[in-house]
Amino acid sequence: MDLHWRWARFEELDLDALYDALALRQRVFNSEQNCAYVDADGLDRRAWHLLGRDGQGRLVAYLRIVDPGLKYPEPSIGRVVTDPSVRGSGAGRLLMAEGVAGCDRLWPGQAVRISAQAHLQRYYQHVGFEAVGDTYLEDGIPHIEMLRRAP
Repeated sequence: MDLHWRWARFEELDLDALYDALALRQRVFNSEQNCAYVDADGLDRRAWHLLGRDGQGRLVAYLRIVDPGLKYPEPSIGRVVTDPSVRGSGAGRLLMAEGVAGCDRLWPGQAVRISAQAHLQRYYQHVGFEAVGDTYLEDGIPHIEMLRRAP
């Protein structure tokens, strides 16, 4: 799968990019996963946003990286989402690889923390994360805290 990546701070996102990101997050997290939670948690404004578009310009992969010290002491990757149309294509692994590489560029030598849906633990292990706690419920879905140690 060939994706075109764009990194942006919140204030650098144009309205179309912001709309596309929020729409993809809502479609997957709220509609598909039937998870009722407040997506606009105040952290988007203090985060990096990674948008992956396909050859037709459709947003099919997205994540955000919250600056260190806001959610965790380390930078944290979250809101990891792929469009259902690209699942199984490797887009999710490409997304996480690009996200981790971005963390390494932005904060060299620092660990990265995530709050992962527990059923995706093996997926995140493939990009270097390891579980660092027990499972817990977040928005009604089992999650586990995971850490990618500093390279």
